[in-house]
Amino acid sequence: MHAPKPAATPAASVAAKRLTAEDYLAALRAQGVDCLFANAGTDFPPIIEAFSRMKQAGEAAPRPVTVPHENAAVCMAHGYYLMTGRPQALMVHVNVGTANTICALINSARDNVPMLLTAGRTPITETGPHGTRSRPIHWAQEMFDQAGMLREAVKWDYELHATQHPGDVVGRAMEIAMAEPRGPVYLTLPREVLAMESPASRPATRRAVAGAPAANAADIAQAAEWLAAAERPLIIAARSGSTKGGVEALAQLAERYALPVVSHNPRYVCLPHSHPMHLGFLPKVPLAEADVVVVLDSDVPWILNLEGPPAGAKIIHIGIDPLFARYPMRSFPSDLVITASPEAAIRSLDAALEKSGLAGKPQTATRRTRVTEQSARMRATWKEEAEKAGKEPVIRPPWISKCLADVLGDDAVVFNEYPLKMEHCAFDRPMSYFGLSPAGGLGWSLPAALGAKLAAPEKLCVATLGDGSYIFTNPTACHWVAAAHELPVLTIVFNNSMWGAVRNATLAMYKEGAAAKDNHRTLADLSPSPAFEKLVEAQGGYGEKVEKPADLPGALKRAIEAVRGGRQALLNVVCQTP
Repeated sequence: MHAPKPAATPAASVAAKRLTAEDYLAALRAQGVDCLFANAGTDFPPIIEAFSRMKQAGEAAPRPVTVPHENAAVCMAHGYYLMTGRPQALMVHVNVGTANTICALINSARDNVPMLLTAGRTPITETGPHGTRSRPIHWAQEMFDQAGMLREAVKWDYELHATQHPGDVVGRAMEIAMAEPRGPVYLTLPREVLAMESPASRPATRRAVAGAPAANAADIAQAAEWLAAAERPLIIAARSGSTKGGVEALAQLAERYALPVVSHNPRYVCLPHSHPMHLGFLPKVPLAEADVVVVLDSDVPWILNLEGPPAGAKIIHIGIDPLFARYPMRSFPSDLVITASPEAAIRSLDAALEKSGLAGKPQTATRRTRVTEQSARMRATWKEEAEKAGKEPVIRPPWISKCLADVLGDDAVVFNEYPLKMEHCAFDRPMSYFGLSPAGGLGWSLPAALGAKLAAPEKLCVATLGDGSYIFTNPTACHWVAAAHELPVLTIVFNNSMWGAVRNATLAMYKEGAAAKDNHRTLADLSPSPAFEKLVEAQGGYGEKVEKPADLPGALKRAIEAVRGGRQALLNVVCQTP
């Protein structure tokens, strides 16, 4: 005898209840979330219903932003955070949607980007409550541990349970995401729970953002003592420009005490490029003669088997997570480790050095002259290289970089995924440049630029990337987002018809090997190259293919004019790399 089926919940009764999904969206809004980046599936009906109810009731909710690929959604949230400094939220479809986020999520984790990644959970129940399983796919999409696939990339994971108030869970998620070192968190949302009547509303628990740890005064004093006695000090920075104050503090410190700075593998503008103490982007030469090295929020300040400081040099590491504890192996030497935000540590170090009188010492004046002259010679060489590249019969990356720098205005923000040559771009303004996460998950720069444009529509947002990376962006999805949400950005594809990183890595390991004697393009060849400019045209954008160096400046001006006029634009720049 069959058991009787549970009585269905009357539609009128369901409609009368305030849904848990409504309180979930309200909780996001209360946390300052402007947009919910979403790629929907069969787990979303309560969320969609909640959006409509709240709209009809005039209740504030995040803006729903449809993004037709999960990797792009995470990257957009990443870009939005870089513009605002506020944690972001997104929602994807159960386990399969979660799987598509992982590449971009690893980027966010290594870049300390706080975001709440949520995913529906396929209905847990097979019969009974409103929202129970109703499609064949609901059985196949259930997992024993859905969060297990990304647990190493997030700081916290949890599932919203029945009778829990969403405000408590969202508040906990966000306070963990924003605690230093910041990073993504993950929350699963079963469909039945979202569809349930929300627990009784009550005031949200007050939650302050945890502050960064302060530098130990004794450690700052020790660092200042070593720097004051140094003849050839060196600062190597990668992420210290993540705040405007961090850029300003380092510029002041370097200027006052004639401390040269190398910005190695930078993700931000750490020091204005025109600063006389800026010694470029490669540490090898100044590092080889340094007697004190300050590693400023840099995960890989140099390549251990290729270069390094003299044996007796003092090495100081400074950062929120100066040991990069989530890296399984990292063996850089250290004599002093200071856990603090780079900005706060730099300001404390500045104050300590002021007491030492270092600014007025003869050694400082001598060093200032030497470094300023060295920096000027370096810039003259860069200028010569760029001008030479412009006279070649083919386009090369230095020429693209130089031409782009010539046309960017003060409102421009560049998201670079490898190919831009930093020595040929004068990024002086804080927060005007963002580089790909050290994790190297491709397909980041274009959707990150879209997220930034959504957050700061007054900015000229530019994505620079290679043709291989552009394919990874899921161009159809990204150009659709630009058109649908009116986000005109400029994309510049450095098109050399190959994965340059793959080819260069092979040649570095086997310079005289069989692969070098072959065409050294095996598994790196991306020819025949598609007409990338046509992809943006399919969404109403401006596209142009550029093949001659002399044509590039005019093409850039036309593309920027299109973007400023409200159309997304893409330049397919056919180039050659050494």
